[in-house]
Amino acid sequence: MSQHGHAHEETEEYELTTETGSSTRRLALVAVVNFLGFLAELAGGLLFGSVALISDALHMLFDMLAYAMAFGASYTAERFEGGAEWSYGLHRLEPVAAFLNGILLVPMVGYILWESYQRFLDPVEIDPTMTLIIAVGGLLVNLGSVYIVQGGEMSLNERGAFYHLLGDAGGSVAVIISTLAVVTFDLPVADPVAAILIGVLVLVSAGKVLRGSTSILLERSPISPDKLRNELTAVDGVEDVDDIHVWQVCSQLTVATVRLQYEPTSLDQHQAIRSRVHQLLSDHGIDHATVELVGEMERDPETADNTSHNH
Repeated sequence: MSQHGHAHEETEEYELTTETGSSTRRLALVAVVNFLGFLAELAGGLLFGSVALISDALHMLFDMLAYAMAFGASYTAERFEGGAEWSYGLHRLEPVAAFLNGILLVPMVGYILWESYQRFLDPVEIDPTMTLIIAVGGLLVNLGSVYIVQGGEMSLNERGAFYHLLGDAGGSVAVIISTLAVVTFDLPVADPVAAILIGVLVLVSAGKVLRGSTSILLERSPISPDKLRNELTAVDGVEDVDDIHVWQVCSQLTVATVRLQYEPTSLDQHQAIRSRVHQLLSDHGIDHATVELVGEMERDPETADNTSHNH
């Protein structure tokens, strides 16, 4: 029997502290900024009779709650230390919070469409000057928040917040355009039409967030297993791939387990194979990998079958 008569496993360490810390701070800042924007738009809508501003303020409130939820999930996962019983901490909270944020976008669309219908039936008189001033202020808040979130590679929660912010910015633009259209061209129908367009934008955003979070929760492979299998078998010394699984714990942590057949070689060559395999997996964005190498003398069919199903 070969001197390597047992399976070898190597687990790479992963570090998320810096990335999650930066993400958490950005989400917290965006939540605070949007809460202040919500208060300003709500007060303006009530004072100057603009239903459009009130609607956009509630839109911003929904988003602020979404950011607060994302911040809570990120903050908890970043500081949770559960020991060996919690293999990856609470990082799975990230896709759960993102999924809930996507769900929150759906009733928001219903509210926007309902408000559009009401405005179409019963247009309201507004103070155009003050409405425009507050709407422009709301747009600046949204653009500032987009700038805060989009810096660097965004986490799943940050992408969810980003889509929310785009919907907010679209809402502010719609208020501005519809107000100008009503005042300049006497076109009250512009307001509900703009709101419907906002609703469509938000619905598309909800679809993106829900697809991304659902893929993680249901452990869909983020990369093509067939492509990865072909690249692994091309590694010098690797004969075949018995088993391969790739999934994500959260958007910043990709995990893989691989079981490979290799030609019996010297210890140095064996270590070289493992290094090349780990480097290949790392190049595909896999942060935490467990690689098992099985030599010719170890290939008992019954043992191999049992091992391949225990990852």
